[in-house]
Amino acid sequence: MSPALFDPVIDVHLKGCVWTCHAAWEAMREQQYGRIINTSSAAGLFGNFGQTNYSAAKMGIVGLTKTLGLEGAKYNIKANVLAPGARTRMTEDLMGDRAAAMDPELVSPTVAFLAHEDCPLTGEILSASSGRVARVFVGACKGVTERENMSPEFIRDNLERIMSTEGFHIPTSAMDEINQR
Repeated sequence: MSPALFDPVIDVHLKGCVWTCHAAWEAMREQQYGRIINTSSAAGLFGNFGQTNYSAAKMGIVGLTKTLGLEGAKYNIKANVLAPGARTRMTEDLMGDRAAAMDPELVSPTVAFLAHEDCPLTGEILSASSGRVARVFVGACKGVTERENMSPEFIRDNLERIMSTEGFHIPTSAMDEINQR
């Protein structure tokens, strides 16, 4: 993908989100209260063929929002991510039979909850589509530790244990992940 195709999508989605949050942050900090709901998508969270630029921007929003959640905690600013799935005029022809069940009205209650003063969540990702709301998270598997004989061969020979999702951990920050070792 050329920069001419990649950069505008990053500018609109990721940088647009950055500068919108930046414009509101100082006021929220001064009033010791705020709610930020940034929008990602399934393409950003899980990838989607042919959408490298869009997926990169939408996953960048996740990192931004998780950090805003950490930095805003002492100011009672909650920052969360919504990954909505809803029928729009732009997408309804692409969704086929699924479009009928993807009413936007089924997403808006999640937005209202995340914006409410009673919402305890911050730094979280919620997926909302077709009447289903679910937590999406970035987790780290137990993995393996080897300090003496770490090598590409060690990785190859232990790949099954490295890839196992048993006993995963959901880090709350980069430091939380580092401290799991």
